[in-house]
Amino acid sequence: MAEAKCNKEKNARDCACTYSGCHRRGMCCECVAYHRRNGEIPGCFFPPHLEATYDRSLRNLARSLKDLK
Repeated sequence: MAEAKCNKEKNARDCACTYSGCHRRGMCCECVAYHRRNGEIPGCFFPPHLEATYDRSLRNLARSLKDLK
């Protein structure tokens, strides 16, 4: 199976993370791996108002899902 190539420029344009200085911006697989190692969830999983808090905890994600009801 061929390895998929990352389209960093397109991913960066579509990235919902507000931390523009991140060197992983546009490299989703690296971002997910980084946050997973730190027991966090990537910012793109959060609604904008919670993503901007930089609280990447599972608890904060659960709170955002609860707010959807």
